[in-house]
Amino acid sequence: MVVSSSSTAVPGQSPISETAPQSLCAREPRVPADRLVAEMVPPPRFDAVRFDTYRPDPDQPSQHEAVEVLSSFAAGLGGAHAMGTGRRRWFGKKTAAAPAGPRGVYLDGGYGVGKTHLLASLWHATPAAPSLKAFGTFVELTNLVGALGFQQTVQTLSGHRLLCIDEFELDDPGDTVLVSSLLSRLVEAGVALAATSNTLPGKLGEGRFAAADFLREIQGLSAHFRPLRIDGEDYRHRGLPEAPPPYSPEQVTKAAYATQGASLDDFPALLGHLARVHPSRYGALTDGIAAVCLTDVEPVPDQSTALRLVVLADRLYDREVPVLASGVPFDRLFSDDMLNGGYRKKYFRAISRLTALARDAKGLVGQ
Repeated sequence: MVVSSSSTAVPGQSPISETAPQSLCAREPRVPADRLVAEMVPPPRFDAVRFDTYRPDPDQPSQHEAVEVLSSFAAGLGGAHAMGTGRRRWFGKKTAAAPAGPRGVYLDGGYGVGKTHLLASLWHATPAAPSLKAFGTFVELTNLVGALGFQQTVQTLSGHRLLCIDEFELDDPGDTVLVSSLLSRLVEAGVALAATSNTLPGKLGEGRFAAADFLREIQGLSAHFRPLRIDGEDYRHRGLPEAPPPYSPEQVTKAAYATQGASLDDFPALLGHLARVHPSRYGALTDGIAAVCLTDVEPVPDQSTALRLVVLADRLYDREVPVLASGVPFDRLFSDDMLNGGYRKKYFRAISRLTALARDAKGLVGQ
């Protein structure tokens, strides 16, 4: 970006730029299949996390237990990978057949208790080359199947030691059948599984579609995992001040022009644009963006729009992109019906993460 040499710098900002901020609405990213595979690693926010950087709440014994269980699980994933149920070395022990029971761990807990931190730490701690470990969100995994096809996805991931799935939630029957079949094939190939969610395995899909009609698939998914409950409060708000209130449109616009690499969009227009971009591309949508500036934030009009916004919030949080906004506060994005419905945990996670990113954006506004 071209920067004016005569501009006056504002603390925490780049000098006023001569060109307008970028617009997310002007971007229509295309993500090739090889990039989808190459990017199945922990996102930038979790690139440096480890078990010893996780700080368990002393009032929540389950958090300390989770670190111990996952550390042991990672250590047990050493040794050569072998195809087939009866030929695998499981937890580093030579055996004629793999033990019965779950071959994965499932981290269940409220938003903000550090589940993604622990999942990424498991990925880092597993003694295998990065090319033998995969890490992605549920949306990214289903999109990989869409890009490669089912059989090619099975073939691509079958040689892995570990598959980590973040934000595991089933939103429709098609995903239920697809993921059930995929994970069954991978377990047969000897791939260990780990996942995070706000919903216990046996409750996936509850409140979203006729889960009873797909009970066999849901029970099949549940059988692959040992649930590991993690209790606690949202660490993003633990001992921290309240999120800053929304700014004026003029403040947001000024900050966007003063911040190199920032984007500036009208919130309703951005919501409309998200409907035209597949959620799996939301990460690419934010490539190179240093800060997201939004004007006229208002409550989302419907559930489909709300779910797309949740995915965008996750990708911005993963990439540590601050969000500066005017309009309504982020805790008023979703209606009471949404916050009491089947997707409520997703919406609370989005509010929590956007609030954290709003705090990060305070320095963009000149004092």
